[in-house]
Amino acid sequence: MAEAPFNSVGWIEIGTGRPEETKRFYGELFDWSFKIDDSGEMTYHEVTAPGGDGPSGGILESDGHFPDYSIFYVVVRDVADTVARAESLGGTVIVPPKKNANGLTFAQLQDSAGHHFGVFSPPAA
Repeated sequence: MAEAPFNSVGWIEIGTGRPEETKRFYGELFDWSFKIDDSGEMTYHEVTAPGGDGPSGGILESDGHFPDYSIFYVVVRDVADTVARAESLGGTVIVPPKKNANGLTFAQLQDSAGHHFGVFSPPAA
């Protein structure tokens, strides 16, 4: 995962039922490369941009389990604290804080105007 400063966009994710078409489109448009990350329950293709020092996003195969989407994730120091602050500002929790097998903690929210976004904290070093 490419490192980004706290409170900046550090990851993008595209959920799609048409992963090959999506990879072809973005691969040709931005010269992104893709690598399967098989550590989760669903098929995830990590995205690396040319010259990137590691992945900076991913394409999640939905297999028809949810609508297509595109979302950005902001790197934060404390996901639970950020979620609480977002709620106090009128935001809504869509996916409560979760920790994946690699130790990364994330959540998905809606801002006060209804826009979908995510936050994450990298695994402890």
